[in-house]
Amino acid sequence: MKNQVTIHLHTVIEDNGLKETSTVKQIGNFYQKNNMDVLAFEEKVEGDHAIKSMITIQPGKVNIKRSGIVSMNQQFRSEKVTENVYNHPHGHIHMETFTKSIDYQALSGEQAGHLKVEYTVKLNGQDERNHTLTLTFNKEEEE
Repeated sequence: MKNQVTIHLHTVIEDNGLKETSTVKQIGNFYQKNNMDVLAFEEKVEGDHAIKSMITIQPGKVNIKRSGIVSMNQQFRSEKVTENVYNHPHGHIHMETFTKSIDYQALSGEQAGHLKVEYTVKLNGQDERNHTLTLTFNKEEEE
C-alpha cells in the first residue's frame, strides 16, 4: 500500500536548560509492507540542495536514513545504544544514541500516523543531550 501524505517532523534538543527546536513540513510517501511502515520524503535546503529521508518503522525500532548533501543512518532501538556517523560538508560527526522510548501509531483510515522517539545523543563523545522527535502524517487530500 502506498499513500501520498503530509509529514510534520518536529524535533526538540535540550542542552543544559536551552531548547533548540526545528520543524519540517513536507509531502512524501507512506508505504506499508509486512511488519514494516516506511515514510519517504525530500527536503530542499539552502543552496538548492536536496536531502532525501527514509524513515523505517518496525516494532521496537526505527531507522532514519538521510542522503544527499548530508548523510546518516541513525537507528533507534528501545532502551539500547546505537552508533552511526553523520556526514556533512564540514566533516564527520560520530553519534552515540540511547533510545529511551518509541511510541508509534500507524496511519489508519481517517486517523493520522504518529511517531514519538525520546532519546539522548552524544556527539563525538561530548556530553549527551536530550532529544525528542515527533512525527505526524496524514493522507493528502484528493483534489
